[in-house]
Amino acid sequence: MSKLAQRSEADPVVRSGDGADQVVSDQRLLRGARSRRTILRHAVDVASLEGLNGLSLGRLATDLGLSKSGVQTLFGTKENLQVAVAEFASDIFGDAVIRPALAVPAGTARLRALIERWIVYAGTPLFPGGCFWAANMADFDSRPGPVSDILLRQQQAWRGLIATQLRHAIDAGELADLDADLAAFQIDAVLIAANNALRFGDNEAMDKVRRVTEGFLTPLR
Repeated sequence: MSKLAQRSEADPVVRSGDGADQVVSDQRLLRGARSRRTILRHAVDVASLEGLNGLSLGRLATDLGLSKSGVQTLFGTKENLQVAVAEFASDIFGDAVIRPALAVPAGTARLRALIERWIVYAGTPLFPGGCFWAANMADFDSRPGPVSDILLRQQQAWRGLIATQLRHAIDAGELADLDADLAAFQIDAVLIAANNALRFGDNEAMDKVRRVTEGFLTPLR
């Protein structure tokens, strides 16, 4: 994930060749770090509505009143931009959904917390187009390359997190035995379907998510 989301704008950090953190004092680099963050935040919103294919260096420059050459200096190519946007979206998602849920004990309680945080993320929505991955996975599922690779890794990590909570619950005797990977796949599929339904005005979609999730959380008898 991008480390920009974990740094304050007032004290950006770069990694030196020997691994030591160095405070960036050069004002040009400071402005570059701030510009990069501003561009990425806007680009995530655009990509949630129009997909990553809707992004271009020129379009972002026009939207934000920047020079195209300045944006190109920061990202180089459209593909680099798309990868950076996916990383930035993952950082934002982590801050909004994953990290708050990690404060809850592992197992069924954490899984419920993850689902509730996801419901807020998609329903508020955090990004104007709803779930970032629901908006972009279909465009890249048959197009091998760095963008497809990062989207797939992010989806697999999310499903893996859900499966891990189910395994914790089974090991702790909270749940009857089940195929955690299959259940995680099914829960994720329901989340994507719920995001799409919500975009079309189905106000009951999130209640359906809760009901489906609870169907997997059958206590051990």
